[in-house]
Amino acid sequence: MRPPRSSVPATPRPRPRSRRAAGCGIAAATAFVLVLATVVGAVVWLRKNEFISPTPFESRCRFVAANNSTVLDLGQAHYAGIIVGRAVNRGLPARAGSIAMATAYQESGVRNLDYGDRDSLGLFQQRPSQGWGTAAQIRDPYYSTDAFYDALVKVDGWETGDINTVAQAVQRSGHPEAYRKHEPNARVVASVLAGHSPGGVTCGYTTPAAADAHGMATSLRQSLGVKAQVSADGTKLTATGASVEQAWAIGHHAVVNAGETGVSSIRVADRSWTWKPRILPDWTTVTSAGGDSRTVTITFRAS
Repeated sequence: MRPPRSSVPATPRPRPRSRRAAGCGIAAATAFVLVLATVVGAVVWLRKNEFISPTPFESRCRFVAANNSTVLDLGQAHYAGIIVGRAVNRGLPARAGSIAMATAYQESGVRNLDYGDRDSLGLFQQRPSQGWGTAAQIRDPYYSTDAFYDALVKVDGWETGDINTVAQAVQRSGHPEAYRKHEPNARVVASVLAGHSPGGVTCGYTTPAAADAHGMATSLRQSLGVKAQVSADGTKLTATGASVEQAWAIGHHAVVNAGETGVSSIRVADRSWTWKPRILPDWTTVTSAGGDSRTVTITFRAS
């Protein structure tokens, strides 16, 4: 006797997915990944080139020269001011600053490190055991920068030779091609801080330190070799460059050290930079009051 047929309908067997449907799914997934990658890449590019602001606000300095730009944090910018400033002080061309900056980018990330490979230290990862000086001397950014330039000017053809090759001749690194990738950014920073790209740097930070006009005067003297006059009430500093380029070197040096010395505004010729919280202020054109265009005026926040 045949058993009774169940009243529950049989579950239909799934139909195999067609190759066309599977192909469409893969294509859609691939298209999504490509679109996502494009969006992420665009955001990264915009962020790098400062067309959009990071959130939350990050204190930093932006350097622009010949339509090329790069960004350093405030600590890196401070040391860049010393590195390029010492080249200006010694009468060396901006190229010297470019070579030094490319080296500092590679060796320390433009930071005054208290550690490194074996006994390497400082901005250029110089080694006491290799005759660069004592550990304390190498950790002094002025000393270590001068030691680098002392070695640089002894390299035959350093003024015109390939930057990576010249840097390697000074450093004798185990990675002889490592400096090359930093050359574009190094050139921008050196051009700006040597005064060849007027209005080429701006820095943004949330809260500046207390006014320290005398600290700024000391920084200008140690880095650029410039004597500055501080007003009796400590709210204003004036310094005059030997040339228009040096005047801009003074103004740019003041910008990269503005946060730690409480700078309110900087005037170079007919251009002015004024600190504003949480943005990167632009240099603006102001009415000329006459006088020497090489004179730089720096004002500080009221205490």
